[in-house]
Amino acid sequence: MIDTVAQSLRQLRESAPLVQLITNYVSMNIAANALIAVGASPAMVQAPEEASEFLRDCAQALAVNIGTLSDISAQTMAETAKTANAADKPWVLDPVAVGATQFRRDTGAKLLSLRPTIIRGNASEIRALANRGGSSRGVDAGDMVSEAESDARNLAHSSGAVVAITGPMDFITDGDRAMRLFGGHGLMPKVTALGCALSGVTAAFATTAAPYEATLAALAAYAAAGSLAGEHAAGPGSFAVAFIDALHMLTPDMVHERTRIEII
Repeated sequence: MIDTVAQSLRQLRESAPLVQLITNYVSMNIAANALIAVGASPAMVQAPEEASEFLRDCAQALAVNIGTLSDISAQTMAETAKTANAADKPWVLDPVAVGATQFRRDTGAKLLSLRPTIIRGNASEIRALANRGGSSRGVDAGDMVSEAESDARNLAHSSGAVVAITGPMDFITDGDRAMRLFGGHGLMPKVTALGCALSGVTAAFATTAAPYEATLAALAAYAAAGSLAGEHAAGPGSFAVAFIDALHMLTPDMVHERTRIEII
């Protein structure tokens, strides 16, 4: 697995994939910086008049994030996801606060029906998307990762997607295989939109390997960068800067040294 992570990281930096993000306004800057730092290229193209065309003709992958949702953005997400499927390009669904309102639940169900390649969210979001409730305060998880593992497996089986729950410990499954990933740093949840940015980074890695292995590579790289950044940060503000630097400096050896994988 560590060899897979190393190979994906090298390939990403050699190919510098162009990743299109239809994401929330809060995350645009940090997501763009994270993608550039890890070696990819971001494109925040989300106008309904051009989003699908841009994905079809220009981008290699798509990340969809429902954080600051509107009727127009929901329609654009759905149409661009259809284009991704038609063009056989990977796309990642980030169901931010999907259980909070009926509009979000409806949008999440619509996007789920379009068969995302990878779904990444916190424990409460994954439980809500799997129609198992989930306890949250807006975008914050109220459930532990371990409490959502069986829901993630079921969601992977029913949707055909690789499902990743991120938190103090990460959980990745394709319904049959599963693993836990340990790493990161306690300051990561204190920086807004780092999770949203991870969905874009995951889409970038999805151009380098099969979805299960690509998801592991993305989450492991992110966790290792968080661990490294934590050594140089005095608080959330300096951590945000140190994290981008860490992604830029990241090597396969660092990922190996700073993360632990448990296959279950």
